[in-house]
Amino acid sequence: MKFKTVLSAALLLTAIVLSASNKSAKIKDMPAYGDCHLQVFNKEKIQFLPKIYTTNYSAADAQGVIRLTNGRIILKKITLPDYKRNISVRLTVKVASNGDRWDKSGSVFVLPKASAINLMNIAEGKAKFPAIDSTKLENMVGIVPGKGYLPTVELMRFMTPFGVGYYSRSDTAATSKRRPVYIPKWADETCWMQDITDLYTLLKGEVYIGVFIDTWTAEGYVASVDIDTKESRVADDVLPKRHVEPLLNTIYYIGQEYPDIFARKNVSVDFNIPKGAKNVRIKYITTGHGGNDGGDEFTPQRNILRLDGKEILNFVPWRDDCASFRRFNPSSGVWLIKRRASYIGEKGYEEKDIEEPIASSDLSRSNWCPGSDVVPQEVKLGNINAGKHTFTVSIPKAQGRCKENLNHWLVSAYAVWDE
Repeated sequence: MKFKTVLSAALLLTAIVLSASNKSAKIKDMPAYGDCHLQVFNKEKIQFLPKIYTTNYSAADAQGVIRLTNGRIILKKITLPDYKRNISVRLTVKVASNGDRWDKSGSVFVLPKASAINLMNIAEGKAKFPAIDSTKLENMVGIVPGKGYLPTVELMRFMTPFGVGYYSRSDTAATSKRRPVYIPKWADETCWMQDITDLYTLLKGEVYIGVFIDTWTAEGYVASVDIDTKESRVADDVLPKRHVEPLLNTIYYIGQEYPDIFARKNVSVDFNIPKGAKNVRIKYITTGHGGNDGGDEFTPQRNILRLDGKEILNFVPWRDDCASFRRFNPSSGVWLIKRRASYIGEKGYEEKDIEEPIASSDLSRSNWCPGSDVVPQEVKLGNINAGKHTFTVSIPKAQGRCKENLNHWLVSAYAVWDE
């Protein structure tokens, strides 16, 4: 009995040594590509120029930039190494006005390689969004998966500020008189950074990265996008194998309607979890828009996410710190508000009535400020059962479009798990 125990221990030790030896051999052969800095766009113009870009698709220029929807989308093919060691990935986006003075929705995105139908071949006229069940989605094409189609995946949502850059110059009399005393000067541009490591599986190899800004002016904006990868220096720090499953995207990139569907119904999408999937999570980006002072942009609205009917997230997406972005908003409209103010006078603290400026950019909004990016909400689901699941988004008090009040919610979501 003792001999069998010793033999079993010896066999186990041999197996461990062989396994470690095999692992070491694999690690030894695993290439190290090193850190990578990739400039995708460098101060590239995003404009509405139907007289120049007369169709929805304009072929790549000398810098490899493709323009869609009359110039409102820029698109470019990039190549990232197929890393074997673990990495982190950071996205940096810079935006400045080229003459557009308004706050606009913006999105940096990737076209999923697994999707035969995408924004580019739709713009080229080579494909169409797949047919949908109009009773469920009210003819809002392209917002959920369909035959041969996966929704566009957002890398970052952002909101342009009022006129940063173009209207930041001191010789612009209109904006110099709007600058609050606590701001020494207007900013020259906005800059946002987000960690997008979970999306690396969609970025490696050759892919198309794009930027959309909802501008309707010939002047538009200039945008720069950089992707930085940092590779682990530890030889056995193997890159986890991840899968990203696009679920939903209501941004009207091309040929799509203002998505006010949440005012009337929930939106659900089915997806499958394979056997062995671990560390499942859902990333959710949401912003409310339109409707003037009483609409979805300026009214707190609860967002509820469910998986298979069970609530997994219930929150009110809201930003009340928009005044902190004032330096990015030189062309924002300004009003004067009367109030009783306390101040240091000759006899100590005194009070008097004053008129104080408040800018449109200062006002609280539905999960965004003019000049802010939007951080995704993450719902950690852990290890859930393999098979079909249903993801549902509900915004119970969302308001529909009414005449010029273009209430709508821009929502995007994807699932990610380790394989």
